[in-house]
Amino acid sequence: MTNQHHTLLIVGGGAAGVSVANNMRRQNAAIDIAIIEPSEKHYYQPGFTIIGGGAYTMKQTTRNEADLIHPSVKWIKDYADTFQPDQNTITLRSGDILSYDYLVVCPGLQLDWDKVEGLKETLNKNGVCSNYSPDTVEYTWECIKNLQAGTALFTQPPMPIKCAGAPQKIMYLAADRFRKKGILDKMTIEFYNAGPALFGVPFFAKALGKVVAGYGILTNFNHNLVSIDGPAKIATFETTDSDGNKQRVSKAFDMIHVTPPQSAPDFIKKSPLANAAGWVDVNDLSLQHNKFTNIFGLGDATSTPNAKTAAAVRKQVPILVDNIINLINAKSVEEKYDGYGSCPLTTSLSTVMLAEFAYGGKITPSFPFLDPRKNLFIWWIGKIAGFPWMYWHLMIKGYRIDIPHLESYAKRFTKEE
Repeated sequence: MTNQHHTLLIVGGGAAGVSVANNMRRQNAAIDIAIIEPSEKHYYQPGFTIIGGGAYTMKQTTRNEADLIHPSVKWIKDYADTFQPDQNTITLRSGDILSYDYLVVCPGLQLDWDKVEGLKETLNKNGVCSNYSPDTVEYTWECIKNLQAGTALFTQPPMPIKCAGAPQKIMYLAADRFRKKGILDKMTIEFYNAGPALFGVPFFAKALGKVVAGYGILTNFNHNLVSIDGPAKIATFETTDSDGNKQRVSKAFDMIHVTPPQSAPDFIKKSPLANAAGWVDVNDLSLQHNKFTNIFGLGDATSTPNAKTAAAVRKQVPILVDNIINLINAKSVEEKYDGYGSCPLTTSLSTVMLAEFAYGGKITPSFPFLDPRKNLFIWWIGKIAGFPWMYWHLMIKGYRIDIPHLESYAKRFTKEE
């Protein structure tokens, strides 16, 4: 066992962790920084939707982790195992112990494939696909490309999940592919959502309802996928009626895109950093831990009730970094994060609806003269080119990208509601 000490220790080397490390390095050239991250590869996960839709490649979404972390940041290729916040230490899976002055926790979500009976056994075959893993996303495109007629199901589990719009984004890309092949009228497309509505923000849900109607998609709400029989091509859902009564219904499919249940990683759930629901327990506005003042969290594993998207991370990073610098300089932390998140909803192979919103479902567009409910080609270019470029060349490298998002921009459009 070794005992290393770092001024700033970061758990997780995904979008949040690498951005924090590189952003902090740009603010403070001398601070000692280390990242705990076992993976050699780093994925631009927002690109997985368009890989599944056949408009992107895995190579375009993949970089070597080593090429992204500033050379002055120490990369610890191991797994965080347990936290001892009263001693300011972390124990790694290898048994090594690390101590810190400040800790940032951002390990992302875990995919709970096991919560759907039979899913792991049939995933990547029998027409059962999922965009949610780099190991499975390419099979989604195989399923869409090869289907000539039949029933295509798309599922969404209970919240929270990464990017709440992603389960339906791939459905619209598939429907547009079927339309372009001239087989849309031979297809039955159904959306099965464990939640009660198409989207959590009513302003966008109404607009998405028109997209659904345009493709002839059937929607089923309060339907949670609980099991799959891959060889028989049968999906079973648990439904809940208005009185809370539950029953199970089965549906045959030719292909099914499954969004797996998701949760905070198990090592977070069992740690003293977690709240009762298992999430890293932080202040919604400052991202500082509610109990341990030298610990911060951001990204998908935290308790903040915002959309779990890369755009949220982009806004969280400078606030978190500045707050750690404030503590180093004996200043107070600032409560500046307003819950901003963005979900570029791919509604076809050439259009995107750019949904931007903050805490409480407030509509907070960044572009004052563009109706955020409109399906626009410019946002498709953003999805396949502009946003990935911003991710790799600005956000991940630690540059600050402050595009104002204001509720006032939405007033001219919300008045029409």
